[in-house]
Amino acid sequence: MRILLAEDDSVLADGLTRSLRQSGYAIDCVRNGQEADTALSTQEFDLLILDLGLPKLSGLEVLRRLRARSSLLPVLILTAADSIEQRVNGLDLGADDYMAKPFALSELEARVRALTRRGAGGGATVIKHGPLSYDQVGRSAYIADQMLDLSARELGLLEILLARTGRLVSKEQLVDHLCEWGEEVSNNAIEVYVHRLRKKIEIGGIRIATVRGLGYCLEKYSEAARASVGANTGAGTGAEAGDASK
Repeated sequence: MRILLAEDDSVLADGLTRSLRQSGYAIDCVRNGQEADTALSTQEFDLLILDLGLPKLSGLEVLRRLRARSSLLPVLILTAADSIEQRVNGLDLGADDYMAKPFALSELEARVRALTRRGAGGGATVIKHGPLSYDQVGRSAYIADQMLDLSARELGLLEILLARTGRLVSKEQLVDHLCEWGEEVSNNAIEVYVHRLRKKIEIGGIRIATVRGLGYCLEKYSEAARASVGANTGAGTGAEAGDASK
């Protein structure tokens, strides 16, 4: 999940960036409202954390312009503890939640998790897909009762595909949601991440289909997939060979 943080306090921004990155999020940070508006107009994010007291363009104006573009991006606003009028204005303009400064980092992270779940179309903390379950709070995945050994990038990829089950996701979209500004991630690297994830989840009959030249799709789980689980567990190198065709 990719987050845009619009905060002009460098100490707070650096602290939030470090903490959220450790939790597995891709974080891009801007320090004024004009930069925030430009980023939101040209790139895709899963959440906006928006300080209302931004220079050059106020946080409220950034929010107003965002909603004027009919964007449904979840927005968490940050505001001074005594600015009740700003909080009300922010919520009226379409913010989804707010936090008054100073705040506990653990609470902010919990609100971030709640808003990204809501933005993905559901409120459950655990996403089920056949025998696969993904815990969005603990950022861990299981097939039946066995935890999968997934890297942070593989977890992010799984989360994106689960939120779009049955829909095509292009390599460009995966880069947009997995990577921060300045990261050098090629289409070949995305293929490698998909290849590794596919090998780890296919034991449970979970299929990631490749549409050549277009992208990937996490197939809806079916009884046919359930019936093939036993065969896959004994397929060995055959499953790996089938996975190699991207």
